[in-house]
Amino acid sequence: MRLGPLLALPPIALGIAAAAWMIASAPGPAQDQGGASALAVRVMTVAAEDLRPKASAWGNLGAAEAWIAIAEVQGEVIWRHPDLEAGRMIPAGTEVLRIDPADYELALAQSQADLAALDAERDQLEAEMHNTRRILALEQDRLQLAEADLERTRTLVAQGNVPQSRADEAERATLLARRTVAELENTLALIPSRKARITAQVARSEAAIARARRSLARTTLLTPFDLRVTEVSAERFQTVAPGQVIIRGDGIEAAEVVAHLPIESFRRLVGTISSGMTLADMMRDGPVSRIDVTLSPLSDPTQTWTARVSRIEGRLDARARTVPVVVTVDAPYEGADPPRRLPLVPNMQVGLTFEGRALKDVIAIPEAALHAGMVRMAGTDNLLELRPVTAAFAQGGRVVITEGLAPGDRVVIDDIAPAIPGMALTAVENPE
Repeated sequence: MRLGPLLALPPIALGIAAAAWMIASAPGPAQDQGGASALAVRVMTVAAEDLRPKASAWGNLGAAEAWIAIAEVQGEVIWRHPDLEAGRMIPAGTEVLRIDPADYELALAQSQADLAALDAERDQLEAEMHNTRRILALEQDRLQLAEADLERTRTLVAQGNVPQSRADEAERATLLARRTVAELENTLALIPSRKARITAQVARSEAAIARARRSLARTTLLTPFDLRVTEVSAERFQTVAPGQVIIRGDGIEAAEVVAHLPIESFRRLVGTISSGMTLADMMRDGPVSRIDVTLSPLSDPTQTWTARVSRIEGRLDARARTVPVVVTVDAPYEGADPPRRLPLVPNMQVGLTFEGRALKDVIAIPEAALHAGMVRMAGTDNLLELRPVTAAFAQGGRVVITEGLAPGDRVVIDDIAPAIPGMALTAVENPE
């Protein structure tokens, strides 16, 4: 081998030639004949279900019935019930306070005496009317005789058998009889007006008696229903005046709270109004059969009470645009065992859970599976698909979908980053 000419070349040229030979003779890059590895994700198969819409709210309890005893008469408190103290419970119909009735008993006795006098006067007037009629009948007979005597006397005077003076005397007797008859008739004519006056006085006396009896009844205070006393502002031997608040109490048969629900939440709870019933009918009668309510004190959510929607207040909240729903709890003191189970007392803060009528055949997915209006699907051949959907509302970590999903679709519930349509997936059915 002759190296002479090669050695004569520059070293740089030799390096370039060697690199070119090595590149040309080197084997190509290894080819991976298998596909990309699939990403394992959890999926859920969509199925239609019945879902009861729920809503939560809170509020302050108040008594469904309250009693404010206001003095209607003036007098001294002469008796007070031993249990008439704030915090005590008193049954319905219990006499709790008595005001001195002496003045009203005297007024009643005076009115009754006036009525008795009027009754006697009316009896006397009846007797006078009867006697006057008898006397009038006699005087009318006497007048007829006087007039007949006057006619005979005038005839005799005309014949010259008697003097004129005899005719004058007969005429005077006739005039006197006529005057007596007229006076008796006038007396009878005035009797109806006298009767009317007595009748009016009797009515006034009867009204005074009724007023005195009513005032007398108001000297005694009775509880109108079973209640718990909250305030007493009258002591024994104290004089109370009309209009003064004496006792305040709360009924113990029921408690109520006003919960403010958003309009959309209330509409979902009520559901579709049945045929023949208008919204006004439903608001008036109360959606009792449409909404179930449970109630718990915020201080101890483990205690639960069954409640009911009793009515809807007359107007919406203008600022919050909410529906004021009045919830009633019956027997709020039943089963109370302090401190383990407290009764539902006024001003207690409570939480409320509302459940409406079930929505039929709805599709609900986990809230975490919804990404800005898109749902990730395990599509054909387990390839990732991004599908737009329409969400109605979220509840309990789930979202109700109205458009975009159908039963049998598989929704990816794991987060994928980045989520590239068409990427291969290994779908694992979520057991939940």
